[in-house]
Amino acid sequence: MKPSRDQTIETLLVSVNRLIRTAAQATGSTTSAAVWRTLGILETDQPLRLGELAAASRVAQPTMTRLVAGMLADGLVSRTVDPDDSRGQLIEITAAGHDRLVEWRTTLTHTVGPMFADLDDDDWDVLHHAATLIAQRTTTSGGRPPVPAPTSGLAPSSVPAPSSGLAPSAGPTPSSVRTETSA
Repeated sequence: MKPSRDQTIETLLVSVNRLIRTAAQATGSTTSAAVWRTLGILETDQPLRLGELAAASRVAQPTMTRLVAGMLADGLVSRTVDPDDSRGQLIEITAAGHDRLVEWRTTLTHTVGPMFADLDDDDWDVLHHAATLIAQRTTTSGGRPPVPAPTSGLAPSSVPAPSSGLAPSAGPTPSSVRTETSA
C-alpha cells in the first residue's frame, strides 16, 4: 500500500530530525542545539529583537536572554540599540558566528556523509530533488517560511502545493540547502 502524503511528510520530518540528532551526537560537540538554531535564524532573519528571536527559536524569553548572553561572550552575536525604539536591542550574528555556523554544518555534513556513500547516481538525484523542493517551500526572500493559505476544508491531497516563485528547474544547490539543528 502506498503511503499517504501525510505519512510521507511525517516520515520526512522524523527522519530528518533523527539524522540531525545522530550527526550532532556523533560529532561529540557540547554546544547546545539552541545555539546552532539561533545562529541559523539570525543568518537569514536579522537583526531581531530578543523577544522575536525567542519566538523564532521556540524558547522562553528568559532562556533566550541567557543563551544570547553566552553567545555574546563567545563573540557569536552582537547586540545594538534598536534605532526604532531606544529601549529595545537588536541581536545580529557576527562574522565569527557565521564562520562557526558554517564549520558546524560542514562537520555535520561530513559526519553523515558515510551513511549515504552507497547511493547510486539515481538515488542522489532523488535526494537532490527532495532537498530542492523542501528548500523552496521553507525559505522566502525574508528568510521566514511562507504562511500556508487556508484549505477551506479541502483534503490535503487536493490542495495545490504552495508556489515558491521559482521555476521547476531552479533552486538551491545541495551546498546551499540549509538545515537547522533543532532535533
